[in-house]
Amino acid sequence: MLDILIWIAIVVLFILSFVGVLFPIIPSVLVLWVGFLLYHFVLNANELTTFFWIIMGVFTVILFVADIIANSYFVKKFGGSKWGERGAAVAVIVGSFITPPFGIIYVPFIVVFLIEMTQKRTGQEALRASIGSLIGFLGGAVAKVVVQFIMIIWFFVVVLF
Repeated sequence: MLDILIWIAIVVLFILSFVGVLFPIIPSVLVLWVGFLLYHFVLNANELTTFFWIIMGVFTVILFVADIIANSYFVKKFGGSKWGERGAAVAVIVGSFITPPFGIIYVPFIVVFLIEMTQKRTGQEALRASIGSLIGFLGGAVAKVVVQFIMIIWFFVVVLF
């Protein structure tokens, strides 16, 4: 019976990790790791190998880097300033509280636009940087979903086969 409850908790944690993509206040990668560790320390300490943990560590780094680089890269590529990049990062978190889950899309867009306007950019330049912020967020979100999905599939392949 305890095994079933632990498996339910693991599956719920994995699902919650995807919710973290839309609500950045939920640390997606940490939630995934709690599921892995729960399995390892409660169900079977011998099944998840050192190779598994190393690969999960690499994927974790990829998740962090993808998120930061995607947002920063696209704001910069679309002509945004450093302040625009920083504002977009903060606005994603703030936006998740304002009108979840859509606040994470439009709040950074508006914030980057306003920041760029205060940096003496033209309306067109500010709009372009805002679009970069939007593309960066969406690109980072897609990358997170793909990498998290790979991590979860790998876990189940190791555990079940």
